[in-house]
Amino acid sequence: MSKDKKKLIEDLFEKGILVQEDLAYSDEVKQTILDTIESEADLLVLNKDYLDILEQQKSLVDWYEIDGYKVEAEKERNEELYQGQLQLFKKAGLSITQPGCQQRQVLTSLESSLKSSIEFEDGPGKINLDLSQTNSLLPYSTEEIIADSGSSACDLLETEKKMASIVTVVMSYENKPKKYIVDDFVKIFRTRLKFIENVLHNRRELQNATAISRIQNKTEREEVSLIGLVEEKGETKTGHLIITVEDFTGKIKVLISKNKKELYLQGKDLVLDEVVGIVGTSGDKVVFADKIIWPDVPLNNELKKSEAEEYAVFLSDIHVGSALFLNEEFNRFLSWINGGFGSEIHQKIAEKVKYVFIAGDLVDGIGVYPSQEEELKINDISLQYQELSRLLGQIPSRIQVIICPGNHDVVHLAEPQPRFYQRFAGDLFNLPNVKLVTNPALINIGRTNAFPGFNVLMYHGFSFDYYVANVESIRAAGGYRRSDLIMKFLLKRRHLAPSFRSTPYVVSHDEDPLLIKSIPDFLITGHIHYSSVANYNGITMISGSCWQAKTTFQEKLGHEPEPARVPVVNLKTREVKVLRFG
Repeated sequence: MSKDKKKLIEDLFEKGILVQEDLAYSDEVKQTILDTIESEADLLVLNKDYLDILEQQKSLVDWYEIDGYKVEAEKERNEELYQGQLQLFKKAGLSITQPGCQQRQVLTSLESSLKSSIEFEDGPGKINLDLSQTNSLLPYSTEEIIADSGSSACDLLETEKKMASIVTVVMSYENKPKKYIVDDFVKIFRTRLKFIENVLHNRRELQNATAISRIQNKTEREEVSLIGLVEEKGETKTGHLIITVEDFTGKIKVLISKNKKELYLQGKDLVLDEVVGIVGTSGDKVVFADKIIWPDVPLNNELKKSEAEEYAVFLSDIHVGSALFLNEEFNRFLSWINGGFGSEIHQKIAEKVKYVFIAGDLVDGIGVYPSQEEELKINDISLQYQELSRLLGQIPSRIQVIICPGNHDVVHLAEPQPRFYQRFAGDLFNLPNVKLVTNPALINIGRTNAFPGFNVLMYHGFSFDYYVANVESIRAAGGYRRSDLIMKFLLKRRHLAPSFRSTPYVVSHDEDPLLIKSIPDFLITGHIHYSSVANYNGITMISGSCWQAKTTFQEKLGHEPEPARVPVVNLKTREVKVLRFG
């Protein structure tokens, strides 16, 4: 083995990655693989199959999921099962060539810091910004596209002319005031169970799922499958997990053995009120679990791409009115989106921005957390929205701005949250290019006669705090710094707040309003003041950054915000850049 190859193997080992023996002595593993692996935090083993995926990938890969398929195939001694799933992952990484166009598309990781010397108009005076351009890596983001398009058949300009900036609200909520009764709460859980039960019935292992009442009547041990809602969760004296699952017919105990390591860890991540499928063996009024199945998102979910090169920008947690609001950094963002500074590449991106999404907490609010008044610059809520509207009014009118509220905004805390109250945020309603939606909301953008557009699920993320505190795998992997894991956790459960106690609820709707019924192309969140970008089964998950320095309340909680980061998505390639303005 050469010195260079030995050094490469050692570098991979230091990153916690073991290289398969036959690869260690081949020429297939090159030094450039280190750059690709940099953002693949979950990769533990490098073999020939995984190397192929890395070389073809166009988004982050869920290596735990691939490992899971391999383990499952080895258990069932079914290599075809593993190879079939592997091919789906490889297809997700292939470059796409359109007829008449030769394009090679590559996704990697980039955080761009925009810096140049510009002047930005701000009222009667000017802010002189001394900025210069640098690049640095950021986990879970995407970097640079390599496009080689010389074909005359690719008339991109003509396509862009035909592309309209259409914004359609697919799903929004109107809360009807009423006096709640017990049946309103029951209806939420029954509609949740019914919807997810239908989703789970499509899984091969659960197509013949048995009602719990029938399982309770079984007298002999036999393999069973069931679908139910997690009512209770605890541990036996010997350390096994014991959960109570209920469906429309009854309840039953499910035991998850601590000796089944992988299953036990999955069981530890179960939360109350979520709906799952269980495969196992029936006993005396108990089921011994062999497998837990979530509704999840299909592995072959389509990664849609737009016809024209347009960009969408994602913000959250602006917190106007706070004394800690990063006014200078936000003005840099406004200057960039107006084409005022940055490299020629950055200016061209700004010219093609068609959409700006803001996922809640536009203002800091009043009385949201203890002693907040000591950190307010504007202590009148209407004036906070007035200043916010002045800032957002500087976004070019050709750009559609879509905004949902968050827990700091002047709406009720219970979800779904309504659109902003015009009494306090009237100036927002007067901005012609602004569309105000509820939290959550499903928005479609970029639809044409030939393209269905992208479905963007907006959710501020108030429930995130609960899952950071109560889901061990998320907390151990980085907690608030891993919003990608929180979003994946919720997508797997097809619910934005599966545990009822994770967020206040408005229960006056005909069905559970926080179900993820339609699979989105984008899941956009905020709340935790730390930007993260990742891909999960064709869904681009983006958590916005913030525009506020660390508060004393965050310091007490141990939060470490990372402000002034802006994820920008090329809708034609699904490439994501994270621009840094501070």
